Amino acid sequence: MIFMKAYGKTTLTAAASLLMAFSMIINESLVARTFGSYTLQLFDVSNHGLWVPVLGVALLILAYIINISGNKIIGRTSQIMAFAKIVGIIVFAIGGLWAANFTLTDLLPTTSEANNYTATGFVGAIALAILAYKGFTTITNSGGEITHPHKNVGRSIIISLLICTVIYFLVALAVNANLSINEIVKAKDFSLAEAARPAFGNYGLYFTVAIAIIATISGIIASIFAVSRMTAMLTEMELIPHSHFGMTGSIQKHMLVYVVVIAIAITIFFDLSRIASIGAIFYLVMDMIVHWGVFKHLKKEVKANGLILISALILDLIVLIAFVWVKVNSDIFVVIVSIIGIVLVFASEKWFLHWVKK
Repeated sequence: MIFMKAYGKTTLTAAASLLMAFSMIINESLVARTFGSYTLQLFDVSNHGLWVPVLGVALLILAYIINISGNKIIGRTSQIMAFAKIVGIIVFAIGGLWAANFTLTDLLPTTSEANNYTATGFVGAIALAILAYKGFTTITNSGGEITHPHKNVGRSIIISLLICTVIYFLVALAVNANLSINEIVKAKDFSLAEAARPAFGNYGLYFTVAIAIIATISGIIASIFAVSRMTAMLTEMELIPHSHFGMTGSIQKHMLVYVVVIAIAITIFFDLSRIASIGAIFYLVMDMIVHWGVFKHLKKEVKANGLILISALILDLIVLIAFVWVKVNSDIFVVIVSIIGIVLVFASEKWFLHWVKK
């Protein structure tokens, strides 16, 4: 693992690795909540506060069942769903642009709308956008399952980032062409469904919900598999504590249980906005540790460009500061929980590694 090569078996290594694991688990809770939110659009249900976490928990349990069924089922399920959601989202984006008679002038918001938002807010929003691209960590943490990983992992990351960039850009254009910024803010979690109405009418809601369900199911199945592999590896490296609690089977099977239980707890107690915010803070802190570690210790070994590493580190820091500032002014609870979580991770890892050495 890159942390071990950069920092050795230290508290920083263990804490950074655990932060990555937690950011992935938090992302699973985010996806589970998204699944619940979109699925409820198909039904006339008033108590969303109850049913969103219920459906999210149900998805997490389903993902767990699929994961313990074997790698072949995971691979086939992920491939089929990945193809379906990519095609579906592209159809949605192109249809939305066609219905809006899209032109290049649609890329720019009106002056009145743009003036309502500060530069700090725009920079802080990038923190949430980063979460949209962190799915490539699923590839890196599943490297052992990939044929010729030394060659194909890098290719997979580049291809996945390119596909995501194109799709996200098309979706952003489609939404922006059909909705104003105020309408996007009002629609919030369902802006895609609202943007689909001009192109697909009332069927736009069902189409968008179907794509969202496929995307969330496939994403969470792959993510749970990846994070269970990662945490199992950390356990074998004696970087995190582990107890069987009477369970049989491999360590990875045990970690599947722990990961799903933690994700369920987060899904129940936090809403979409807070889950995404906490995950973004955790991920940015971890990412900065990675950049510094590679720059300080591995730059020559991996032939990394120092300028790119430092630039990425500084950009991460700017985005983190802006995002934290926005949250301090809008939802300081998120900042408090994130700080407590990071401090607990570092403190617990320091204690655990000290205890292991005895």
